[in-house]
Amino acid sequence: MQCCQRISVNVTIPFYDIKDDGVNDLLMTGFPSDKDGQVELGNWRTPPFNRWAFSHVSELVPCALVRMKKGAEAKLVEGSVDLSAFALDQDGSVMDLGEWLEATYTDAIVILKGEEVVFESYFGEMDRRQQHILMSVSKSVLGAVVGCLVEQGVLDLGACVTDVIPEIMGSAYDGATLRNLLDMRVGVLFDENYHASGGPIIEYRKAQLWDPLEIGEAPTDLRRFFRLLTETDGPHEDRFHYVSPNTDLLGWVVERLSGRRYADLVSDLIWKPMGAEEDAYITVDRLGAPRCAGGFCATTRDLARFGRLLADGGRVGDTQVLPETWVRDIIEGGDAAAWDRGDFISLFPDGGMHYRSKWYVERGAHPMAFGLGVFGQNVFVEPESGLVIAKFSSQPLPLDPGFTALTHRGIAMIREMVR
Repeated sequence: MQCCQRISVNVTIPFYDIKDDGVNDLLMTGFPSDKDGQVELGNWRTPPFNRWAFSHVSELVPCALVRMKKGAEAKLVEGSVDLSAFALDQDGSVMDLGEWLEATYTDAIVILKGEEVVFESYFGEMDRRQQHILMSVSKSVLGAVVGCLVEQGVLDLGACVTDVIPEIMGSAYDGATLRNLLDMRVGVLFDENYHASGGPIIEYRKAQLWDPLEIGEAPTDLRRFFRLLTETDGPHEDRFHYVSPNTDLLGWVVERLSGRRYADLVSDLIWKPMGAEEDAYITVDRLGAPRCAGGFCATTRDLARFGRLLADGGRVGDTQVLPETWVRDIIEGGDAAAWDRGDFISLFPDGGMHYRSKWYVERGAHPMAFGLGVFGQNVFVEPESGLVIAKFSSQPLPLDPGFTALTHRGIAMIREMVR
Protein backbone atom coordinates (compact mmCIF):
# COMPACT_ATOMS: atom_id res chain seq x y z
CA MET A 1 0.00 0.00 0.00
CA GLN A 2 1.49 3.35 -1.03
CA CYS A 3 0.30 6.84 -0.21
CA CYS A 4 0.57 9.16 -3.20
CA GLN A 5 -2.45 11.42 -2.96
CA ARG A 6 -4.72 12.63 -0.23
CA ILE A 7 -8.15 11.06 -0.10
CA SER A 8 -11.32 12.77 -1.13
CA VAL A 9 -13.35 11.46 1.82
CA ASN A 10 -14.86 14.39 3.70
CA VAL A 11 -13.00 14.46 7.03
CA THR A 12 -13.84 17.29 9.41
CA ILE A 13 -10.48 18.59 10.69
CA PRO A 14 -10.65 22.12 12.10
CA PHE A 15 -8.61 24.91 10.54
CA TYR A 16 -7.03 22.84 7.73
CA ASP A 17 -8.11 21.83 4.26
CA ILE A 18 -6.85 18.32 3.48
CA LYS A 19 -5.49 18.28 -0.04
CA ASP A 20 -2.40 17.39 -2.06
CA ASP A 21 -1.29 20.17 -4.44
CA GLY A 22 1.81 18.30 -5.65
CA VAL A 23 4.26 20.19 -3.42
CA ASN A 24 5.33 16.96 -1.68
CA ASP A 25 6.87 15.74 -4.94
CA LEU A 26 9.18 18.79 -5.05
CA LEU A 27 10.56 18.60 -1.51
CA MET A 28 14.37 18.39 -1.41
CA THR A 29 14.70 17.33 -5.04
CA GLY A 30 17.59 18.39 -7.25
CA PHE A 31 20.92 19.82 -6.16
CA PRO A 32 20.45 22.30 -4.74
CA SER A 33 16.73 21.99 -4.11
CA ASP A 34 14.43 24.59 -5.61
CA LYS A 35 13.60 27.32 -3.09
CA ASP A 36 9.95 26.28 -2.91
CA GLY A 37 10.97 22.74 -2.01
CA GLN A 38 13.81 23.53 0.39
CA VAL A 39 13.36 22.15 3.90
CA GLU A 40 15.22 24.23 6.50
CA LEU A 41 15.22 25.08 10.19
CA GLY A 42 12.61 27.78 9.73
CA ASN A 43 9.96 25.55 8.12
CA TRP A 44 10.70 21.93 9.04
CA ARG A 45 7.70 21.48 11.33
CA THR A 46 5.16 23.10 8.99
CA PRO A 47 3.29 21.36 6.15
CA PRO A 48 4.19 20.20 3.59
CA PHE A 49 7.86 20.39 4.63
CA ASN A 50 7.35 18.19 7.71
CA ARG A 51 6.55 15.24 5.41
CA TRP A 52 10.24 15.12 4.43
CA ALA A 53 11.76 16.62 7.56
CA PHE A 54 10.41 14.20 10.15
CA SER A 55 12.44 11.36 8.64
CA HIS A 56 15.57 13.50 8.01
CA VAL A 57 15.95 15.29 11.35
CA SER A 58 19.69 14.64 11.61
CA GLU A 59 20.17 16.76 8.48
CA LEU A 60 18.55 19.75 10.19
CA VAL A 61 19.45 19.62 13.89
CA PRO A 62 22.62 18.33 15.64
CA CYS A 63 22.12 14.80 16.96
CA ALA A 64 23.75 12.21 19.21
CA LEU A 65 23.80 8.55 18.16
CA VAL A 66 22.03 5.86 20.19
CA ARG A 67 23.71 2.62 19.19
CA MET A 68 22.11 -0.79 18.80
CA LYS A 69 24.08 -4.03 19.26
CA LYS A 70 24.80 -5.85 16.03
CA GLY A 71 23.87 -9.50 16.12
CA ALA A 72 21.56 -9.01 19.10
CA GLU A 73 18.46 -7.86 17.22
CA ALA A 74 15.21 -9.23 18.66
CA LYS A 75 13.73 -11.20 15.79
CA LEU A 76 10.20 -10.44 14.74
CA VAL A 77 8.16 -13.14 13.03
CA GLU A 78 6.25 -12.25 9.90
CA GLY A 79 2.54 -12.78 10.45
CA SER A 80 -0.72 -11.43 9.10
CA VAL A 81 -4.12 -10.25 10.19
CA ASP A 82 -7.24 -9.62 8.15
CA LEU A 83 -8.12 -5.94 8.43
CA SER A 84 -10.31 -5.87 5.33
CA ALA A 85 -13.41 -5.34 7.49
CA PHE A 86 -12.03 -2.06 8.87
CA ALA A 87 -14.81 0.48 8.32
CA LEU A 88 -14.79 3.78 10.17
CA ASP A 89 -17.71 6.17 9.89
CA GLN A 90 -16.61 9.78 9.54
CA ASP A 91 -19.13 12.51 8.83
CA GLY A 92 -21.36 10.20 6.84
CA SER A 93 -18.58 8.58 4.81
CA VAL A 94 -17.03 5.22 5.55
CA MET A 95 -13.24 4.94 5.58
CA ASP A 96 -11.42 1.71 4.91
CA LEU A 97 -8.00 1.15 6.47
CA GLY A 98 -6.07 2.83 3.66
CA GLU A 99 -8.27 5.89 3.76
CA TRP A 100 -7.89 6.18 7.53
CA LEU A 101 -4.11 5.95 7.23
CA GLU A 102 -4.09 8.71 4.62
CA ALA A 103 -6.57 10.91 6.50
CA THR A 104 -4.28 10.82 9.55
CA TYR A 105 -1.22 11.59 7.39
CA THR A 106 0.48 8.31 8.24
CA ASP A 107 4.19 7.99 7.37
CA ALA A 108 4.59 4.45 8.72
CA ILE A 109 2.72 1.88 10.80
CA VAL A 110 3.76 -1.43 12.36
CA ILE A 111 1.35 -3.67 14.25
CA LEU A 112 2.74 -6.38 16.53
CA LYS A 113 0.72 -9.19 18.03
CA GLY A 114 3.11 -10.86 20.42
CA GLU A 115 6.32 -11.27 18.44
CA GLU A 116 4.56 -11.30 15.08
CA VAL A 117 4.47 -8.35 12.68
CA VAL A 118 0.88 -8.74 11.54
CA PHE A 119 0.68 -5.49 9.56
CA GLU A 120 3.31 -3.09 8.25
CA SER A 121 3.17 -0.24 5.75
CA TYR A 122 5.34 2.74 4.80
CA PHE A 123 4.62 5.94 2.90
CA GLY A 124 6.48 8.91 1.46
CA GLU A 125 10.10 9.03 2.65
CA MET A 126 9.75 6.14 5.09
CA ASP A 127 10.89 2.55 4.86
CA ARG A 128 11.78 -0.21 7.31
CA ARG A 129 15.28 1.16 8.02
CA GLN A 130 14.47 4.88 8.12
CA GLN A 131 14.35 6.71 11.44
CA HIS A 132 11.48 9.11 12.14
CA ILE A 133 11.14 11.65 14.94
CA LEU A 134 9.03 10.50 17.89
CA MET A 135 8.29 14.04 19.12
CA SER A 136 6.85 13.64 22.63
CA VAL A 137 6.84 9.86 22.51
CA SER A 138 10.50 10.59 23.30
CA LYS A 139 9.30 11.29 26.84
CA SER A 140 8.32 7.62 27.21
CA VAL A 141 11.89 6.63 26.34
CA LEU A 142 13.18 8.91 29.11
CA GLY A 143 10.66 7.31 31.49
CA ALA A 144 12.11 3.88 30.71
CA VAL A 145 15.65 5.08 31.42
CA VAL A 146 14.49 6.53 34.74
CA GLY A 147 12.86 3.22 35.64
CA CYS A 148 16.15 1.38 35.11
CA LEU A 149 18.14 3.92 37.14
CA VAL A 150 15.64 3.83 40.02
CA GLU A 151 16.01 0.04 40.10
CA GLN A 152 19.80 0.47 40.23
CA GLY A 153 19.54 2.94 43.10
CA VAL A 154 20.95 5.82 41.05
CA LEU A 155 17.78 7.93 41.31
CA ASP A 156 15.50 8.59 44.27
CA LEU A 157 12.19 9.87 42.92
CA GLY A 158 11.44 11.55 46.24
CA ALA A 159 14.48 13.81 45.93
CA CYS A 160 13.99 17.52 45.26
CA VAL A 161 15.02 18.68 41.79
CA THR A 162 17.04 21.59 43.14
CA ASP A 163 19.05 19.29 45.42
CA VAL A 164 20.34 17.57 42.27
CA ILE A 165 20.45 20.69 40.07
CA PRO A 166 21.23 23.60 42.43
CA GLU A 167 21.79 25.83 39.38
CA ILE A 168 18.00 26.35 39.17
CA MET A 169 17.35 27.20 42.83
CA GLY A 170 15.03 30.17 43.03
CA SER A 171 13.07 29.02 39.97
CA ALA A 172 9.53 27.63 39.75
CA TYR A 173 11.01 24.18 40.40
CA ASP A 174 11.79 24.92 44.05
CA GLY A 175 10.15 22.17 46.11
CA ALA A 176 9.36 19.91 43.15
CA THR A 177 10.45 16.27 43.29
CA LEU A 178 11.79 14.02 40.56
CA ARG A 179 8.48 12.13 40.68
CA ASN A 180 6.67 15.43 40.02
CA LEU A 181 8.81 15.89 36.89
CA LEU A 182 8.19 12.32 35.81
CA ASP A 183 4.40 12.55 36.13
CA MET A 184 3.97 16.14 34.85
CA ARG A 185 2.73 17.45 38.19
CA VAL A 186 4.90 20.54 38.63
CA GLY A 187 3.21 23.89 39.19
CA VAL A 188 5.39 25.83 36.76
CA LEU A 189 3.96 28.64 34.64
CA PHE A 190 4.59 27.65 31.03
CA ASP A 191 2.16 27.90 28.13
CA GLU A 192 2.66 24.88 25.85
CA ASN A 193 1.08 26.73 22.93
CA TYR A 194 2.41 25.24 19.69
CA HIS A 195 1.00 28.11 17.66
CA ALA A 196 2.64 30.88 19.72
CA SER A 197 4.82 33.41 17.90
CA GLY A 198 6.55 34.70 21.03
CA GLY A 199 7.18 34.00 24.68
CA PRO A 200 9.03 31.26 26.60
CA ILE A 201 8.08 28.44 24.21
CA ILE A 202 9.91 30.22 21.38
CA GLU A 203 12.97 30.73 23.60
CA TYR A 204 12.71 27.03 24.47
CA ARG A 205 12.83 26.04 20.79
CA LYS A 206 15.77 28.30 20.09
CA ALA A 207 17.63 26.92 23.10
CA GLN A 208 17.30 23.41 21.69
CA LEU A 209 18.27 24.52 18.14
CA TRP A 210 14.83 23.68 16.75
CA ASP A 211 14.21 27.27 15.60
CA PRO A 212 16.69 29.65 13.95
CA LEU A 213 18.00 32.63 15.87
CA GLU A 214 17.09 36.11 14.71
CA ILE A 215 19.88 38.30 13.36
CA GLY A 216 21.93 39.59 16.29
CA GLU A 217 20.50 37.12 18.83
CA ALA A 218 23.07 35.50 21.12
CA PRO A 219 23.16 31.68 21.15
CA THR A 220 21.58 30.00 24.15
CA ASP A 221 21.14 26.42 25.40
CA LEU A 222 18.64 24.21 27.22
CA ARG A 223 20.23 24.38 30.65
CA ARG A 224 20.33 28.15 30.60
CA PHE A 225 16.66 28.19 29.56
CA PHE A 226 15.42 26.69 32.85
CA ARG A 227 16.49 29.81 34.73
CA LEU A 228 13.78 31.71 32.82
CA LEU A 229 10.99 29.64 34.41
CA THR A 230 10.59 31.55 37.67
CA GLU A 231 6.80 31.78 38.08
CA THR A 232 4.45 29.13 39.43
CA ASP A 233 0.80 28.61 38.52
CA GLY A 234 -0.21 26.30 41.33
CA PRO A 235 1.16 23.80 43.83
CA HIS A 236 3.31 20.85 42.89
CA GLU A 237 1.70 17.38 43.03
CA ASP A 238 -1.75 18.80 42.31
CA ARG A 239 -2.87 18.32 38.70
CA PHE A 240 -1.53 16.84 35.47
CA HIS A 241 0.16 19.89 33.95
CA TYR A 242 1.83 19.23 30.60
CA VAL A 243 5.15 21.12 30.41
CA SER A 244 7.72 19.66 28.02
CA PRO A 245 10.75 21.35 29.68
CA ASN A 246 10.08 19.15 32.74
CA THR A 247 11.31 16.17 30.75
CA ASP A 248 14.45 17.91 29.52
CA LEU A 249 15.17 18.94 33.11
CA LEU A 250 14.77 15.31 34.16
CA GLY A 251 17.24 14.41 31.43
CA TRP A 252 19.72 16.80 33.04
CA VAL A 253 19.10 15.06 36.39
CA VAL A 254 19.72 11.66 34.79
CA GLU A 255 23.03 12.75 33.27
CA ARG A 256 24.23 14.38 36.48
CA LEU A 257 23.39 11.48 38.80
CA SER A 258 24.62 8.78 36.44
CA GLY A 259 27.67 10.69 35.23
CA ARG A 260 26.93 9.56 31.67
CA ARG A 261 25.59 11.01 28.43
CA TYR A 262 21.89 10.38 27.92
CA ALA A 263 22.36 8.87 24.45
CA ASP A 264 24.78 6.30 25.89
CA LEU A 265 22.40 5.47 28.73
CA VAL A 266 19.52 4.83 26.31
CA SER A 267 21.82 2.64 24.24
CA ASP A 268 23.07 0.52 27.16
CA LEU A 269 19.87 0.36 29.23
CA ILE A 270 17.20 0.14 26.52
CA TRP A 271 18.27 0.00 22.89
CA LYS A 272 20.84 -2.82 23.05
CA PRO A 273 19.09 -5.11 25.54
CA MET A 274 15.69 -4.75 23.83
CA GLY A 275 17.27 -5.94 20.56
CA ALA A 276 16.86 -2.84 18.40
CA GLU A 277 17.31 -3.46 14.68
CA GLU A 278 18.81 -0.04 13.87
CA ASP A 279 20.64 2.78 15.60
CA ALA A 280 18.50 5.64 16.89
CA TYR A 281 19.50 9.25 17.50
CA ILE A 282 18.40 12.24 19.55
CA THR A 283 18.69 15.97 18.88
CA VAL A 284 21.04 17.96 21.12
CA ASP A 285 21.64 21.64 21.80
CA ARG A 286 24.89 23.48 21.07
CA LEU A 287 26.43 22.16 24.31
CA GLY A 288 25.28 18.58 23.79
CA ALA A 289 22.25 18.58 26.11
CA PRO A 290 19.66 16.06 24.82
CA ARG A 291 16.12 17.03 23.83
CA CYS A 292 14.59 14.24 25.95
CA ALA A 293 11.13 15.78 25.59
CA GLY A 294 10.83 15.37 21.83
CA GLY A 295 14.03 14.79 19.87
CA PHE A 296 14.33 11.00 19.76
CA CYS A 297 14.33 9.40 16.29
CA ALA A 298 13.96 5.68 15.56
CA THR A 299 12.62 3.22 13.02
CA THR A 300 9.00 2.15 13.21
CA ARG A 301 9.87 -1.45 14.03
CA ASP A 302 12.16 -0.36 16.84
CA LEU A 303 9.46 1.89 18.27
CA ALA A 304 7.18 -1.16 18.21
CA ARG A 305 9.90 -3.19 19.97
CA PHE A 306 10.09 -0.47 22.60
CA GLY A 307 6.31 -0.62 23.09
CA ARG A 308 6.53 -4.37 23.40
CA LEU A 309 8.56 -3.93 26.60
CA LEU A 310 5.35 -2.77 28.29
CA ALA A 311 3.33 -5.57 26.72
CA ASP A 312 5.77 -8.21 28.01
CA GLY A 313 6.29 -6.95 31.53
CA GLY A 314 9.61 -5.33 30.67
CA ARG A 315 11.15 -8.52 29.30
CA VAL A 316 12.72 -9.48 25.97
CA GLY A 317 13.01 -13.23 25.96
CA ASP A 318 14.92 -14.15 29.13
CA THR A 319 16.24 -10.60 29.63
CA GLN A 320 14.51 -8.26 32.08
CA VAL A 321 15.11 -4.88 30.43
CA LEU A 322 12.65 -2.78 32.46
CA PRO A 323 11.76 -3.63 36.06
CA GLU A 324 8.49 -5.55 36.11
CA THR A 325 7.28 -3.48 39.06
CA TRP A 326 7.93 -0.30 37.03
CA VAL A 327 5.85 -1.55 34.13
CA ARG A 328 3.02 -2.60 36.43
CA ASP A 329 3.08 0.78 38.15
CA ILE A 330 2.65 2.58 34.82
CA ILE A 331 -0.60 0.72 34.20
CA GLU A 332 -1.91 0.70 37.77
CA GLY A 333 -0.20 3.52 39.65
CA GLY A 334 -1.47 6.73 38.10
CA ASP A 335 -3.80 9.29 39.66
CA ALA A 336 -7.07 9.59 37.72
CA ALA A 337 -8.19 12.57 39.82
CA ALA A 338 -5.02 14.50 38.92
CA TRP A 339 -5.73 13.75 35.26
CA ASP A 340 -9.32 14.99 35.55
CA ARG A 341 -8.03 18.29 36.95
CA GLY A 342 -5.38 18.56 34.28
CA ASP A 343 -4.52 20.10 30.93
CA PHE A 344 -5.66 17.42 28.46
CA ILE A 345 -9.15 16.64 29.68
CA SER A 346 -10.55 18.42 26.60
CA LEU A 347 -8.34 16.36 24.28
CA PHE A 348 -9.67 13.10 25.78
CA PRO A 349 -13.14 14.15 26.97
CA ASP A 350 -14.37 10.64 27.80
CA GLY A 351 -12.12 10.51 30.87
CA GLY A 352 -10.97 7.25 32.40
CA MET A 353 -7.30 8.21 32.00
CA HIS A 354 -4.13 8.77 33.98
CA TYR A 355 -0.52 9.75 33.24
CA ARG A 356 2.34 7.86 34.84
CA SER A 357 6.09 7.85 34.23
CA LYS A 358 5.74 9.55 30.81
CA TRP A 359 2.96 7.25 29.58
CA TYR A 360 -0.73 7.98 29.05
CA VAL A 361 -2.99 5.17 30.23
CA GLU A 362 -6.55 4.54 29.13
CA ARG A 363 -8.12 2.70 32.02
CA GLY A 364 -10.99 0.23 31.84
CA ALA A 365 -11.64 -3.42 31.04
CA HIS A 366 -8.74 -3.54 28.54
CA PRO A 367 -6.17 -0.97 29.73
CA MET A 368 -3.99 0.62 27.05
CA ALA A 369 -0.80 2.61 27.59
CA PHE A 370 0.30 4.96 24.86
CA GLY A 371 2.88 7.56 23.98
CA LEU A 372 1.64 10.69 22.24
CA GLY A 373 3.64 13.13 20.15
CA VAL A 374 2.66 16.22 18.17
CA PHE A 375 1.87 15.89 14.47
CA GLY A 376 0.61 12.33 15.01
CA GLN A 377 3.38 10.26 16.61
CA ASN A 378 2.10 7.34 18.66
CA VAL A 379 2.83 3.96 20.15
CA PHE A 380 -0.14 2.08 21.60
CA VAL A 381 0.27 -0.91 23.93
CA GLU A 382 -2.49 -3.24 25.15
CA PRO A 383 -0.64 -5.54 27.58
CA GLU A 384 -3.56 -7.94 28.04
CA SER A 385 -3.57 -9.00 24.37
CA GLY A 386 0.12 -8.38 23.56
CA LEU A 387 -0.90 -5.83 20.92
CA VAL A 388 1.47 -3.00 19.98
CA ILE A 389 0.82 -0.37 17.29
CA ALA A 390 3.62 2.04 16.31
CA LYS A 391 2.42 4.86 14.08
CA PHE A 392 4.37 7.83 12.67
CA SER A 393 2.64 10.71 10.92
CA SER A 394 3.25 14.16 9.45
CA GLN A 395 -0.07 15.84 10.24
CA PRO A 396 -0.46 19.52 9.38
CA LEU A 397 -1.34 20.60 12.93
CA PRO A 398 0.72 19.92 16.06
CA LEU A 399 -2.02 18.89 18.46
CA ASP A 400 -5.59 18.95 17.25
CA PRO A 401 -8.69 17.28 18.76
CA GLY A 402 -9.94 16.28 15.31
CA PHE A 403 -6.83 14.37 14.31
CA THR A 404 -6.45 12.89 17.80
CA ALA A 405 -10.04 11.64 17.89
CA LEU A 406 -9.82 10.18 14.38
CA THR A 407 -6.57 8.40 15.21
CA HIS A 408 -7.91 6.91 18.44
CA ARG A 409 -11.15 5.77 16.82
CA GLY A 410 -9.15 3.90 14.21
CA ILE A 411 -6.89 2.39 16.86
CA ALA A 412 -9.93 1.27 18.86
CA MET A 413 -11.27 -0.52 15.81
CA ILE A 414 -7.93 -2.24 15.16
CA ARG A 415 -7.77 -3.31 18.79
CA GLU A 416 -11.18 -4.96 18.49
CA MET A 417 -10.18 -6.71 15.27
CA VAL A 418 -6.79 -7.97 16.44
CA ARG A 419 -7.44 -8.68 20.15
